[in-house]
Amino acid sequence: MSIEERLQRLEDVVAITQLVASYGPLVDAGEAERVADLWTEQGVYDVDEFYMGSRAEVDAMVRSDAHQGLIGNGCSHFLGPAHVAVDGDRAVAVCESVLLVRRGDRVFPARIGANHFDLVRTPDGWRTTRRTTRGLDGSADARDLLSRTGRL
Repeated sequence: MSIEERLQRLEDVVAITQLVASYGPLVDAGEAERVADLWTEQGVYDVDEFYMGSRAEVDAMVRSDAHQGLIGNGCSHFLGPAHVAVDGDRAVAVCESVLLVRRGDRVFPARIGANHFDLVRTPDGWRTTRRTTRGLDGSADARDLLSRTGRL
């Protein structure tokens, strides 16, 4: 691999890592358009109990009363460090996450999850084509997402 190819790979990994890391702060700030812009136009966000099949649906989730209630009371969507694998204009990232919510003067974990991102390079940079999140509840689905680390 040439030095240019190695540099491109490093730049891609950093860009994807930044994309994954930006989700929590943006969603907790209620930045609906910026959160939605992490996906392609027809990008999918598939969470156990909620399926969003487009950038517009991701935007609507952030603007929803349910999400606004979460951030209005105080919460943190924290995504751990992502393991990123790049192959040309496609990539995957795998990480774990925790949702912390405030109830009165205390903070409680509300959800822990396994996350798998499928990404594509676009003219505007890397974007998510599909994010799948499953609760870390001992299920095979969640373990399967985590086992995809490093595999496209």
